[in-house]
Amino acid sequence: MEPAFLPVHVAVLTVSDTRTLETDSSGAYIAGRLTEVGHHIVARAIVKDGELVIRAQLAQWIADPGVDVVIATGGTGVTPRDVTPEALAPLITKPIPGFGELFRWLSFQDIGTSTIQSRAEAALCGQTYVFLLPGSTGGVRTGVEKILIPQLDHRQKPCNFVMLLPRIKSEPTGLGGR
Repeated sequence: MEPAFLPVHVAVLTVSDTRTLETDSSGAYIAGRLTEVGHHIVARAIVKDGELVIRAQLAQWIADPGVDVVIATGGTGVTPRDVTPEALAPLITKPIPGFGELFRWLSFQDIGTSTIQSRAEAALCGQTYVFLLPGSTGGVRTGVEKILIPQLDHRQKPCNFVMLLPRIKSEPTGLGGR
């Protein structure tokens, strides 16, 4: 008998100067698909492209014991306004470089060499996973469907992010607890 699904608590952040909750198709996709598969969306916000405001929102959710996973969309390109990775950098406990590598490899199949412009990445920040996806709904779909849905399911073999959460939440982080 297969074990029951274990939902995680997810916060969704959209980084954009122009989107609203009504026009945020990428954030809506993340929230909708993760809800469909059984996860709990515990927060959703839109912030302007600005390193300090992005960092403040990420830090708030990372510090919240009710948030297991933060997924951000937007601000991962190479233009001067794309600063989401820079906003996250000081909050990282452990980078997860394989996420960005896999994302770009999968994305290459859809958009070819244009994927080189993506700075999608992931990290463990204290006891919270943070995933940075592009702002495009196509890029979000790739990350959610091909990486996050499988890796946020504890039944995924041989391993997944969810099965590690109990250890991550119980072992000291070296960050004064959280």
